[in-house]
Order: sequence, then structure tokens, then C-alpha cells
Amino acid sequence: MQQVTAAIPAPPGFLDRSRIIAGAGFNRWLVPPAALAIHLCIGMAYGFSVFWLPLSRAVGITKSVACPKDLGLVGEIFATSCDWKISMLGWMYTLFFVFLGSAAAVWGGWLERVGPRKAGVVSALCWCGGLVISAVGIHVHQIALLWLGSGVIGGIGLGLGYISPVSTLIKWFPDRRGMATGMAIMGFGGGAMIGAPLADRLMKYFATPTSVGVEETFLVLAAVYFVFMMAGALGYRLPPSDWKPANWAPPKQAGKDSLVTDRHVHLEVASRTPQFWLVWSVLCLNVTAGIGIIGMASPMLQEVFGGRLIGINLAFNDLDAAQKAQIATIAAGFTGLLSLFNIGGRFFWASLSDRLGRKPTYAVFFLLGCALYASIPTISALGNLALFVAFFGVIVSMYGGGFATVPAYLADMFGTRMVGAIHGRLLTAWSTAGVLGPVLVNYIREYQLDHGVPRAAAYSITMYILAGLLVVGFVCNWLVKSVAEQHYMTETELAEEKRVADDTHQHFARDVGALASAASHSGTVLLTWAAIWVPLGWGVWMTLQKAVVLFR
Repeated sequence: MQQVTAAIPAPPGFLDRSRIIAGAGFNRWLVPPAALAIHLCIGMAYGFSVFWLPLSRAVGITKSVACPKDLGLVGEIFATSCDWKISMLGWMYTLFFVFLGSAAAVWGGWLERVGPRKAGVVSALCWCGGLVISAVGIHVHQIALLWLGSGVIGGIGLGLGYISPVSTLIKWFPDRRGMATGMAIMGFGGGAMIGAPLADRLMKYFATPTSVGVEETFLVLAAVYFVFMMAGALGYRLPPSDWKPANWAPPKQAGKDSLVTDRHVHLEVASRTPQFWLVWSVLCLNVTAGIGIIGMASPMLQEVFGGRLIGINLAFNDLDAAQKAQIATIAAGFTGLLSLFNIGGRFFWASLSDRLGRKPTYAVFFLLGCALYASIPTISALGNLALFVAFFGVIVSMYGGGFATVPAYLADMFGTRMVGAIHGRLLTAWSTAGVLGPVLVNYIREYQLDHGVPRAAAYSITMYILAGLLVVGFVCNWLVKSVAEQHYMTETELAEEKRVADDTHQHFARDVGALASAASHSGTVLLTWAAIWVPLGWGVWMTLQKAVVLFR
């Protein structure tokens, strides 16, 4: 008689989702630092402009070596004896956010299946590996390798790293969804505050008569970021199915029109609902206006206030080179101050949305933002620097707050089961706005200057147009209603989705639980948070030092 032996399933791998199901006693406050460790690293994408000037003289070292005028674009891309133009280097910045949104949209569903640990590891490999490829590109002086390394591969790492903690934190903090995602996404806004001054110091340290120090800086940053990102990825834990905080009950739905649900919508269904595309438009319009004003903040301050920034009653065009250098330093401080508003806004507005609700919070963004944008031309004409800075600060805080609030908005409407993947697809709105905002603002400004409009007045029409975009955004937000009943997953569909995600390996959960009991002590939590707040505090201090010049 032939004996039939039941097949024993192979144990899950180290990076599998089932290996990170937390057991009893795990402290959920250990998860946000893991997310911040990744976001503070990939957030350096915002600070890459610190490399443009040094890279534009990578051949000439002290002064850029221009390519022959008859060389052509293809020749400039592959030339090794002349320097890159800043406009060519700037394509890395565009590629960052195009591939961030694309990667988040394409691999968001995969992330939900495999879990945040594997996605975090892949993010670390892509982001840090991209920096290494870029360093090779600098060594052989091939800009295509920088575009491929940091722009494409690094951009994919950005997308996976950006969304990796979203659904995890929402599941750990169902009582504080906005605050949880605000904490993590705050890190993305703060990454440049740490990375940019660190990169500046490293470039100066590695600079020699034959090198501007960027190649070596990329390699050091890749190593440092890899350690932090891997620590963050390995620190991720998922709560067991249907876990909830002690003494907390889900809020009761206030009738059929309530946006908050305790049910779940599948990714493929969610992306076909009108709610998804309305929120997509809400994010796109908020980011288009915000990213446009961030891009123009420094030149606008200089051109509107001119010599008044240094106590001289002269227009910008009447200043000499030394005076323009002085106000450029002040404008750099202004830009740094805005980065603090960006970070603070991500946490403040997202946390406030836990009390106000997501839809009312976005209504505030659009109504208050519209009023502030429309007031900027008047404030500029009056020459009131304090109000100008304050208005810009609030505007940028709402730009950051929009990013941090939208994951909770999606979780409220579509449930938490696939919110990471849904959020990933929604981030294509960011990619769209990243192109639309700067192009809109820059072309309007150039058109006005070409037609004789004074520099100090060249931004007025732009501000009114951006205010108009916010009105459209307010209408889109107002039209958002609860998801129709037929879009929710049935109990059978939900059970099948859980099975596919391999979310129920309780024997591994017990293994993790043994470690979790040790991790629940407050000392461990404090040390973990200190590893995040020490570098972040250094970045804040460096930024405040630069911002002080604005008020001298």
C-alpha cells in the first residue's frame, strides 16, 4: 500500500510578512521610529540641489568648463571633457518624483502582499544603490548614470520607501490615524534638513585640487543611509488581524453619509470609484499650488523686497553683485525656515485632522490657502516682510499637511486593508503636480517679464491663478461622499485576501512575541526615538541658524 505523506509547507523567509506579526506585549510606539528612519533618508531627495553647483564644475573644479557650442545635446550627455549644465542635472529632481509616484502606483499592491519589511529592504537597496551608481557616473563623468542611478533606481526606492509604513502605521494607530501618518511623512519633509548640511560638510572634507568631493560624499551617504534604512525596515512589525488598542472602540458611523468606514475596498475597485479620483484631484491641486510657491519662494523674496532686505531702498535690478549675494543669503535662510513649516505642518495638520475630520481639514487648506495666496500681492506691495514670511509659512505648512493627511483620508473611506496600495496609486497625483506646478509658475513669470512687467509685480497674476486652483480643489473636496455599498469587499473576498497575504502564521507571531515583551519597556522606546531625534534635532538647529539672518 502506498503511503501518502502530507506536504509540509516551507517556513517563511526572513523578509516575509508572516515573520513580522507582533505578539502580545509589543509596544506600538516602536513602529513610528522605524518609519522615520526610512523617510529621513529618502527625504534627502528634497536637498539634492546642494550638489548642482559642485557637479557643474566636476571637470573644471574651480570653474565650469563649457562644452563646445556645436556639440549638441547627445554630445553633451556623453562628453567627458566638459562640465554638465545645472539644467541637465536638474532632471534628476524631476525623475525622483516621476518614479516615486510611478513605483508607488505599480508596486503598491505587491507591498500589501509581502509586507513593509521586504518593501523597506528593497527601498534601501534602490535608494542607496542608486547613490553608488551615481558616484560611478561622477567618476567616469557620464550623466546618464546619474539619471539612471539616483533618478530612476533611486526614484523607485523613494516610492517604495515612502508608502512602506503607511498601512502599517494606520493599523497600529486606528485611534490616531492622522497623527501616525503625520509622524512618518514628517520625516520625508525633514530629510533634507539633515542631509543637505551633512552633504555640504562632506563635500568640503573630501574636496581636493582634482575633485569637488561629490563622488565620495555619495558613497558615504549611501553607507549611512543603508544602515538607517535597513534598521528601519527590520524594525517594522504588523499587528495581528483585527488588533485594536486597549480600551478603544471604533467610532460609530454617523449614518450612510459618514466618510469613515470599518469595512474594506479592494485596490482595483477603489481606483475606479469617483471618490478616488476626487481625492486624487484634491491632492494634485493642493500640491500643484504648494510646490509652485515653494519653487518661487526664494527668487520672489529677493525680487519683491530687493534692497529692503538689507536696509537699502533699491529695487533688485539696481543692486550690485555684493548686495545681491547678501540678499541671496537671506533668501537661503527663508527657504530653510519654510522647510521647518513644511515639517511641522505635516504633523500638526494631520494630527488636527483626527479631531476635525479629513474632509473639513482639506476644506481649511483650500479656503485659508486661497485667502493667503490672493493676499500675497497686497502684502508684497505694502512691503510687510513679517506678514510675507508668516503667510508663506502657513501656506507651506498646509502643503506638507496635505501629504500627511491624505493616507488617513483614504483609510477612512476605503478601509485599512489595502490603504498602502491605494495610497501608492494616488501618488501619481504628486508626479503630475511636480511637473504642472513649476511649469505653470515659471512660464507665467517668464511671460510677464518678457512683456515688461516689473520683477516685483511679476508674481501677482501667478498668485491669483494658484488661488483659483485652490477654489477648484475646494469644490472637488466638497463633492467627496461615502463609498457606495457595492464597492466594499464581502466577508468571503476579505478572507481570501487575508489568505493570499499570508497573514495568519501564529507560530511565528509567538516567536516575535517573545522579543516583543522585551521591546515593550519604556527605556527601549526612548532609545529608539533618540536615534531619530538626535540627527533630526541637529538638522533643525542647522536650519534655524541659517534662518536667523532673515530677521537681523
